Amino acid sequence: MKMRNTAFALLALVTGVATAQVSTGDNEATLFERVSKIEKKSDKFNLFFNMHYALDADFTAGNFDQGAFNMHQFRIEAKGKVTDWLSYRWRQRLNRCNDGGGFIDNLPNSIDLAYLNFSVTDKFNISAGKLCAAYGGIEFDMNPIEIYRYSEIINNMSNFMSGVMFTYDFNPNQQLAFQVLDSRNGSIEDTYGANLDANKLPFVYTLNWNANMFDGAWQTRWSASVMDEVKDKYMYYVALGNQFNFSPKCNMFVDLMSSYEQLDRKGIMTNIFDGQDNFGGHNMYNTLYSSLVAKVNWRFQPKWNFFVKGMLESAAIYGGDANDGIYNGGNVANGNYRTSVGYLTGVEYYPMESNLHLFLTFVGQTHLFTERAKALGQNDYSTQRVSVGFIYQLPVY
Repeated sequence: MKMRNTAFALLALVTGVATAQVSTGDNEATLFERVSKIEKKSDKFNLFFNMHYALDADFTAGNFDQGAFNMHQFRIEAKGKVTDWLSYRWRQRLNRCNDGGGFIDNLPNSIDLAYLNFSVTDKFNISAGKLCAAYGGIEFDMNPIEIYRYSEIINNMSNFMSGVMFTYDFNPNQQLAFQVLDSRNGSIEDTYGANLDANKLPFVYTLNWNANMFDGAWQTRWSASVMDEVKDKYMYYVALGNQFNFSPKCNMFVDLMSSYEQLDRKGIMTNIFDGQDNFGGHNMYNTLYSSLVAKVNWRFQPKWNFFVKGMLESAAIYGGDANDGIYNGGNVANGNYRTSVGYLTGVEYYPMESNLHLFLTFVGQTHLFTERAKALGQNDYSTQRVSVGFIYQLPVY
């Protein structure tokens, strides 16, 4: 039983249940228990509201644009263990529209997760349904409500897709996961903005290694993925996530990510060329995105946390025939086109023994274009945001 619970906990970590810094609120008395004064005896059904709410002040190049209240994230979530060998999880984003068609898995994009997990043995699990892609990286593994700004790579990825995942726990500290998922949610036209040759098996294959070593001092979330985008075009993605726990008061994570896309899935390079006479409306070929994300947390008081985060990213074209740089053909030079620098800092206050925290944060990002991109009409720019608000995974039942 102990090993089975460990397997379920590790699986939850892979699919984004756990966060790297704060508890999920599972041990907190639910709203139902506090109102009814009745203790919940079963773990078969647990209901949560995931909220990230703030008053934002937005700036461009240091000039104030506007201030507004913003519910950045509002997700409803249910999960539980039906038996010792069967569990489930469902999560849906309520502030995302369900309109649209052409969903190949017959599920709207507002649904993040909808799957069953089967504990075949104490070490081997199978999950089937709509899953979070096990792409690796510490930040990618966190609950989305915890993120003040994602890296450009993660922010432009398709993260929740239908399929199946197999996990095997070598021991309580070492886990290997393998996934086969749909490579897209919608049609070819909706995903890539062009009528391309569809493949018959539009899948993404991901191998993920999760580890907890040296008594928790070093934790890894490493992955390698291959995505079958369209006919004869593939995406190759690698993520190396490392968290270092220096003490109970201080930890740091470093994520290294790289995505080589024979057809531009992220769309960043396509947008740089968008508007050119023979480029607009089509996706680039042979794009390369790289990202380095690092964050340090310092719990300087039991209820206070200070953090600093930095992001360094690039968008480039490499490989292939320079004269075949885009779907529509054309003359495209290899090399880097944009470097992005993100810088974040803030202070968080935890008033309860739960994951509720109030925050004051500064979020900035600067985009620097190379001369070849500026020749296409691109100009350097920067944005900033100051936010005050709260983050809470409220246990309702």
